[in-house]
Order: sequence, then structure tokens, then C-alpha cells
Amino acid sequence: MLRHTLALAAFAMPLPAIAQDLTAAEQTAIDQAVTSALKGSGVPSAQIAVVRGGRIVLDKAWGKASERIARSTPALPYQIASNSKQFLAALLLLLEDDGKLSLDDKVSKWLPEVTGADSMTVRQLLSHTSGLQDFWPQDYLFSAMEKPVDPAGIVARWGRKPLDYAPGTRWQYSNTGYVVAGLIAEKAGGKPLWRQFDERIFTPLGIKPLPIDETNGPAFPQGYHRNALGPVRAATPPARGWLWAAGELSMTAAELAKWDVARMNRTLLPRDDWEEMETPVRLADGTTNGYGLGVSKHLVKGRWVVDHGGESVGFLSQNSTWIDDKVAVVVLTNADFAGAQDTLTEKIADIVLPHSPQANTGEAARDEDARATLAELSAGKFDPRWFTDNARFYFTAQTLKDYTDSLSPLGTPQEVEPVGKPRLRGGFVRRAFALTYKDGEKLRLVTFAEPGPRGRWEQFIVMPD
Repeated sequence: MLRHTLALAAFAMPLPAIAQDLTAAEQTAIDQAVTSALKGSGVPSAQIAVVRGGRIVLDKAWGKASERIARSTPALPYQIASNSKQFLAALLLLLEDDGKLSLDDKVSKWLPEVTGADSMTVRQLLSHTSGLQDFWPQDYLFSAMEKPVDPAGIVARWGRKPLDYAPGTRWQYSNTGYVVAGLIAEKAGGKPLWRQFDERIFTPLGIKPLPIDETNGPAFPQGYHRNALGPVRAATPPARGWLWAAGELSMTAAELAKWDVARMNRTLLPRDDWEEMETPVRLADGTTNGYGLGVSKHLVKGRWVVDHGGESVGFLSQNSTWIDDKVAVVVLTNADFAGAQDTLTEKIADIVLPHSPQANTGEAARDEDARATLAELSAGKFDPRWFTDNARFYFTAQTLKDYTDSLSPLGTPQEVEPVGKPRLRGGFVRRAFALTYKDGEKLRLVTFAEPGPRGRWEQFIVMPD
């Protein structure tokens, strides 16, 4: 409810307040964060785009692009690798809209030679729940990648192996599944995959990505690797064909940001296609890890984020979109070590995301206190010292029994994640928490407490999420 309230408040604000440019202080803070991250990690360069208010407000590059390009620029395409997966998912949704396939088609309708093809669906390929073994789980170039390959070769070697698990019963990242999905897109669409991307997505969006294999040359950013704490060295890229359909795009940060703007505004694709991509897929036992079709959706610091990462030899990227806030952060780097893309995404998000006027209460999150109190109530224990008179009145014997009987079978929550910032109300500090249990059950905890680090609970109510 809080998230919806904030969203409505944002729409009520004057447009310039939502879509404001970065202030000089914000630009300086971002520059300092990037400079520090590159220096501290040894990552040669970063290219970053920021969307705020639904438009690009920062498009900038830092550092060395390659041994031949001393300074990176915003115009250079970086390898985004697995961030490409969302584009293939979008294309297949468009083909479904055309009536040329269904995401619930069995793979056997299109590629019967794939192991288990009669028991897995196209949707399961896109959600990494097909059971197909990943052909590239390593974070390095393995020996076979020194020679070119085509999609049929990948399918022949990995797509005909025994399944790692029955389709739909587990989640396991699989580049193989996306190669199979790419072949299905070509059969259903009747055209080469790249041509369909260009006609259906790139040209309408006004962007000009390149195939990743065409950007392993002197005119483009060079990937870098580091062995343990040794020197940063130029990485040897794989031979042609290895990232087809699973991560075949090179583009600029601004081009990926334009895609994020389309996602925010629900343009380019029908609204229901965007929503289907972002809806977490549930396994046979009802659980989910938040992955949908080519993207994940999850709560970070109380805000919903749609995101994905990408890794190729010598490159790492992160693309994160806060749809409700009309904010996106794209970080592309030419190094496959150190995780600077994640560090910078978090730091830049803290700078550019809107801050609630209640954010500066000075009160801690108290998530560990909440976890401890929840454990006691689930076990049938009630210590009146930690509750106000009103809360003691609320927790009658029947109330405590209901809490114990209903929460104890769920066990200990795997996550107790704050939703939003602590805020003041009625002389108390309001805090909300998202509870996630092992069986996938999700609950919401809404608390009020006296101010201070050990203020007594005035309210401690658990409800369905």
C-alpha cells in the first residue's frame, strides 16, 4: 500500500520535479563514485547511463576503452552479454502476439531433437526452468571456445544431454536454453534472428546495436581479465558464435537506457507483454526466485527493481530499472572481475532515486529486532517488557495462539527485508517488512515502535502480502 501511495504522490507532482536533471552535486557524487571504483578495482573503464523521470539525464564514460583507445566515450558499444536475454524474450512475446507460436508450446513442436523436448515449453527455456544443462557456467573461456561454433553445434553437444532435472521443478541458469529459444524464434518468425531484432525492436526504438562477434576488434572496447591479484591483462575473446541468442548484443549504455525507458512507459511492446516478462515464474512446488522471462523482479531497499546482469569474456554489465520511480541505471564495464558494475549500480541508485521526506528520521531499520520478536511469537513466547500497554492489550492469549499456530509451521523466514524507510506516525516509528519463507510463502509485517534503538513495540501485526 505504501508503494502505491508513493506512486500516486509522484504522479501528483509537477512534471519538472519528476524529470529534473542531475544537480551539480549529484553529478559530482557520481563522478567521484565511478573514479573511486575504477581506481580501487583496477577495472579499466565504465560507461554509464542514468534515466530519471523517464528520460536519460546522464550518458558518460570513464577510463581506458582498450590498448588503442586511451579514453572511452559514450558512443562506443560495450558487450552487454546476458542483458541481451530480455530482447529475445520480448521478440518471442511479439511472435506470440502474431499468433506464430505460444510460449506454452512444447519445444518438440519446433526442435524435437532436444532432450526432453516433449516435456518442456518455450516459457521454461526463457525462465531457466527447462532442465537443459548450461553450456557456459564458467567465468572464463574454456578450450572449446577457441574454435567457432554455430547454434546447431551447441544444441548437438549440450541440448542432447540428459536433463539436469525435470522441466519446471527447479531453476538453473542455462545459456543452452536461450540458444534453443533463438532457433525457435527463427523458425516461427521465418527470418534470421538478427533481422527480426532489427525490424521489431532496434529500428522502432531508434538504436543500432552490433553483434558481439563484430565488436572484438581494434575499433571497439577491449575486454580485460585478472588472475587472482595479478596484473590486469587484455582478455582473449571467444571464437565466433558462442554467445548467439544467449548474449549476442553490443550496444552503448544510452541505447540500453532507451530500452529501459520503453519498459517504464510500456511502449514498443504491448503492456501485457512487459508485465509477462516481469512476472516471476513459479516452480511446480509454488516457489520462485523472482526470475521472469529474461529479467528478474525483486525488492531492494523497499523498491521493486527489474534487472539483469551480463558477462562475456572481459566484460560485465548491470541494467536496473525502478519502474515505479521512473529511474534506471545502466553500468557497462570492460572487465570480468571485481564486480564494479554492481557496486556502482548501488551507489548511483542511492544518489539518483527520489528520497522520501520521512527518510531522515534517524531511526534504524531494526530488522534483526523484528526477526527476533517474530521468532518468539511463532514459538508461543510473549515477553511483555518489549511491548507497550496497548500492544499487551492486543496480544491476548487467543491472539498469541493464532500467531503460534499459523506461523510456527512456516519455520524461520529466510528473509526479513525492510520495505521503505522508517517513518514517523502518531508519535511512533512505523516500519514495514517483507517476510519470505522457505516454501515461498510471503507475508508482510507492519510495526510501530517507540522512538529509539530499543523502543517498545506498539504494534506487531503479521498479514498476508
